[in-house]
Amino acid sequence: MARLLIIGSLEGELGAAARVAIARGAKLGHAEGVAAGLVRLRAEGADLVLVDLRHDVVWLVQALAAERIACPVVACGRAEDADAAVRAIEGGARDFLPLPPDADLIIAMLEAAGAAPQAEGPVARDPAMLAMLARAAQLARAEASVLLTGESGTGKEVMARHLHASSRRGRGPFVALNCAALPESLLESELFGHEKGAFSGAVAARKGKFEQAEGGTLLLDEIGEMDPRLQAKILRVIQEREVDRLGGSAPLKVDVRLLAATHRDLRAEVAAGRFREDLYFRLNVVALHIPALRERPADILPLAEHFCTRYAQVNGLPIRPLAPAARHRLLAHAWPGNVRELENAIHRAVLLAEGPEIGPEAIELSRPALASATPASTEPAAQPLRRVTGLVGRKVEEVERELILETLSHCLGNRTRAAEILGISIRTLRNKLGEYRTAGLAVTPAPGQAVPMHIAV
Repeated sequence: MARLLIIGSLEGELGAAARVAIARGAKLGHAEGVAAGLVRLRAEGADLVLVDLRHDVVWLVQALAAERIACPVVACGRAEDADAAVRAIEGGARDFLPLPPDADLIIAMLEAAGAAPQAEGPVARDPAMLAMLARAAQLARAEASVLLTGESGTGKEVMARHLHASSRRGRGPFVALNCAALPESLLESELFGHEKGAFSGAVAARKGKFEQAEGGTLLLDEIGEMDPRLQAKILRVIQEREVDRLGGSAPLKVDVRLLAATHRDLRAEVAAGRFREDLYFRLNVVALHIPALRERPADILPLAEHFCTRYAQVNGLPIRPLAPAARHRLLAHAWPGNVRELENAIHRAVLLAEGPEIGPEAIELSRPALASATPASTEPAAQPLRRVTGLVGRKVEEVERELILETLSHCLGNRTRAAEILGISIRTLRNKLGEYRTAGLAVTPAPGQAVPMHIAV
């Protein structure tokens, strides 16, 4: 379950935010002030921090940065707190949550932090998915490492949570870390923790993800993006069952089951010299491949109905069925973004639909449906010629920028999938997007991420 830390009094509107998060399966931590909150983050970590604006949000953000603790901080307050909200955002807070809280926005923030609450197990009706779940049931009780593979958006983290919940470690913590989301220096501290004085700003010892997952399960998502130097350290943890904190004098024993997930072909990465062969074999004791949504068509409508119910309840709307035309539209679509794209499409449809049913007009899709795809052109050479001609006279960086932003939009903001299509690393993509934001350009937000609020002052 997602780990949420709330800093401030739970007697008022922050308490309402806490109840929404708990109802969606989040594990709640609480601190009365930012200093106490920092102590909890060092010891336990969190996936998201909500801080009342009456506390020093900027101090907390700066303290986390100095200690290399990667955790998104969201400032919370009422609309009349606009000045304080602006200061918090300028000081490094990721977002602003208006109070009283909106349930949908809280869940979106948890998703944007990479730790969406998943109280439900996988939804499966298709024979391909049912066969995979039967194999997962055999593996759940084991202690062996499992490598989860599949395209972006197929539900690898959902499957990891299902394996954990079905295992003997189900009562222990489930901790997930996206290896592509952090630079190497932060990733190392996140994984292994650090001792007081390990580096400038390390004013106290801090547990890493391995220690936070003690007695439970640790998921290393997008492990194919990990730097080879850290790959060697992960290999040692698997072999020795112990971790070395940064600046530590002695190793610490850990009892953790390790799961890894990737959309990449790790065999090809090994052959290319980008991934350690010995680590690959250690992780790939057993493998589970999550089929793409187009390979499990019998799951499309059950998943759609599941999301219809979920987002109707989250938004306080009546649960409405999908009209026959809407069901046909869903079945005819190619689903390049897999289950994540379907979830986003249904979420929008629940909000946009009018009347007693969800009709096809409420379902916005990213590309034409399979049944209505445009036939191939009878003049294959003409279209590429026109495209090249349209590029003449433009700067390379302009064309690159347009290609990256359009690809990201096509992938519904999924950074990993966009980097895969573009043939660049996700770190390169994130650096480019950072440059574009600095230049004032609009960048498609990540799936589930709330669009940053611009507060008028």
